[in-house]
Amino acid sequence: MNQPLSAFVRADSVQLQDFSRLCEQQANAEDYPHCSDVQNNVPIYHAQTLRDGHRTQVLDELHRLFRDGPGVMVVRQGFADLDVVDRHSQVFEAIFAKEAAQGLTADHFAKAGTNGRIWNSLQKAALQSPSSFVEYYANPLLGLIAESWLGPGFQVTAQVNVVHPGGQAQQPHRDYHLGFQTEDVVERFPLPLHALSQYLTLQGAVAHSDMSLETGPTLLLPFSQQYALGYLAWRRAEFIDYFQQHAAQLPLNRGDLLFFNPALFHAAGTNHTPDRQRMANLLQISSAFGKPMETVNRERMMLALYPCLLQRLADQVLSAQELDAVIACTADGYAFPTNLDTDPPLHGLAPQTGQQLMLQALTERWTYATFAERVTQRSAKRQA
Repeated sequence: MNQPLSAFVRADSVQLQDFSRLCEQQANAEDYPHCSDVQNNVPIYHAQTLRDGHRTQVLDELHRLFRDGPGVMVVRQGFADLDVVDRHSQVFEAIFAKEAAQGLTADHFAKAGTNGRIWNSLQKAALQSPSSFVEYYANPLLGLIAESWLGPGFQVTAQVNVVHPGGQAQQPHRDYHLGFQTEDVVERFPLPLHALSQYLTLQGAVAHSDMSLETGPTLLLPFSQQYALGYLAWRRAEFIDYFQQHAAQLPLNRGDLLFFNPALFHAAGTNHTPDRQRMANLLQISSAFGKPMETVNRERMMLALYPCLLQRLADQVLSAQELDAVIACTADGYAFPTNLDTDPPLHGLAPQTGQQLMLQALTERWTYATFAERVTQRSAKRQA
């Protein structure tokens, strides 16, 4: 009888044979009724099928996929209107130009000059072009997939990554939270926290360019998220070798979506082309109960987007579902932490969230001045 793992495990406890046994599993399309195909162990979905599916059944299927299945999925034609993607690419280009003029060109995860990176592209895009932000993040699929893993109240952050010709592959790794800690720090966390880490974020990407295999789309190792000791294993040479021998790559088209469990072993690939760059808007979506990696000024975003949302509602060009999708990507959906002396619960056991405030204002057609005043009041009440 196998002895249960200790709560505190050292890096020398990892076993490649245990890891490889998990990664040798095969994903079957019949286990994921809404998918159209499985390629290289990655379920492929068509966006319209997910939109048309019974919501609860889709949420359950995607959660099983991220937890017990291969841990990664692709959605074809996640953005049906590619003009929306292209207009948002133009917003990113304007931000790149502005930051280059300011000398802000650092990418902490790649060699200098090989990548272009926009940190906090979510807030920067909202301030640069509210209209483009609204039409882009009005896509309900983003929230559907995020909610399947994280539940409601999730916190969206985003970073644009452009890999230039010749950009080299990353080392395989796991992502935030524990994936961003050194080995000695990871050893200090009990094993249940290793498992919990993967439930606190969801990794995603929107393809803003066509990504053939030659351009180096993300290398993925399906089922690797199931290895309990993975946060202690990914730096070890034998695991890197295994990844390089068994990782899968899938080409993506502009407007496709890629989502995966953050504990999945993955790495950006090498761009082997002489003249093509690949661009993706990377989405790191956090649970309401977790700390996101980036600081986002959501009040500032709310104020920047409110006039555009108000006008689109007046013009009847934004559905209720699309409005909810934009608000979910903009405002805070969780009431805590707050100052309970000055911000007591209004209904139930929790104070009003930023999302609730924004929806109320838009539903009741508040003026911008009224909304701005209420946002300021809410922010002041939450201060200690």
